Amino acid sequence: MSNENISLLIEELAFAYPDGNQALFGVNLKISKGERVALLGPNGAGKTTLVMHLNGILSTLHGKVFVAGKLVDSKDKEGLKQIRSKVGIVFQDPDDQLFMPTVGQDVAFGPYNMGLRDAELDEVVTQALSMVGMLEYKDRPPHHLSFGQRRRVAVATVLAMKPEILVLDEPSSNLDPASRRELAEILRSLDITIIMVTHDLPYAYELCERSLILSGGIIAADGKTKDILKNEELLKKHRLELPAGFSI
Repeated sequence: MSNENISLLIEELAFAYPDGNQALFGVNLKISKGERVALLGPNGAGKTTLVMHLNGILSTLHGKVFVAGKLVDSKDKEGLKQIRSKVGIVFQDPDDQLFMPTVGQDVAFGPYNMGLRDAELDEVVTQALSMVGMLEYKDRPPHHLSFGQRRRVAVATVLAMKPEILVLDEPSSNLDPASRRELAEILRSLDITIIMVTHDLPYAYELCERSLILSGGIIAADGKTKDILKNEELLKKHRLELPAGFSI
């Protein structure tokens, strides 16, 4: 596999917080362009810590992280700005991302700060909102939308930056069945690398061919989602459970 086809490469990533809590113990990971990968694991496994290394929110203390072949280096401020446009994180609560008077202004915020203006900016906003089926809500205040609609707008704010990697934190949480299905259809339609942090194993099965289990700061399993979810002993060991009645 050539390096041009790799969206994310992590080598021996280890991290301890200032209080001494060791969150990661040498993570190695390679994700190809266009892959959809579920990141599974119990609470406290290090999933959030890992994700926060992808765009330099946390500085790399040991090991290396490469996004689209570029080293994530917190000392390289200009390089970090580029990395942050390449790794889009959609938070669990869309209200953490939506703060402008209208949906369109929220989606325009990132590209505007990257220097886009006028017709070029309008085109990017229109494209991103169209991708999530929310263009007709462009002039609406975000707080007038349903929770599922706000999550789709949050995805659009990230897509407007044309990222290399889309990271979704618990994308199905608090969604009703229709919103859950609509979001799944949107995610399937995107030609982009997706990393989905989730406890929702059926959603991982539906959307991601590959899954990782991060547990105790290491990658405990990496394989086809179907194979991982069929392994009851593996799931039990890492405090993961399929809903009652769900069969693969």
